[in-house]
Amino acid sequence: MLRSTPRSHAPTSTRRTPVASRGAPSNYMMQMLEPVDHAIGRSRGGLWTKVHQLCDGKGRPMVIAVGPGQGSDSKMFPHLLAAVRVPREGAGRPRTTPDAVMADKAYSSRAHRALLRSRGIKAVLAEPRDQQANRKRRGSRGGHPTQTDPGKYAKRHVIENSFERFKQWRGLATRYDKLASTYRAAVLLRAILLWLPALTERR
Repeated sequence: MLRSTPRSHAPTSTRRTPVASRGAPSNYMMQMLEPVDHAIGRSRGGLWTKVHQLCDGKGRPMVIAVGPGQGSDSKMFPHLLAAVRVPREGAGRPRTTPDAVMADKAYSSRAHRALLRSRGIKAVLAEPRDQQANRKRRGSRGGHPTQTDPGKYAKRHVIENSFERFKQWRGLATRYDKLASTYRAAVLLRAILLWLPALTERR
């Protein structure tokens, strides 16, 4: 399941000189490879940071990315999908192909459906009304109507619930971290805590 959510902006200036351009060594106060914009960008609601997430069917985070608020959800789709790695029990390469991908209308496009089809992944993507109207207007050239499993799509609330669990941490719901790497570290820590019950059960 794929989704992104906007976060509150950091009340700091984004015009600071990039840390990576300085000569001081990296430490917790002077981290390297920090993006110039600190993953803060202007969207309709002002300055925001987006957290892009891909989770499993139980709402447990599998892939997480942090980016500026104006970042496109759709453009993140192939990157999140390419980062999926599920270790197997025993020997063997990690599994990289899920059975199905569920996402909302923001991820619906021909390119994404073609990508999933080429990898043998079932697409459970809602089609926006404008895309439906465009396809019908083109007639036979518009292609066949998209097939979406209503039963599976109804379970997409799982990822919404996952984000709600993230928001239980005030520092994640309202970003006040200057550095994107610090904010992302908190997101990853919360993801680990969400996985701990499942890991404990396996033992």
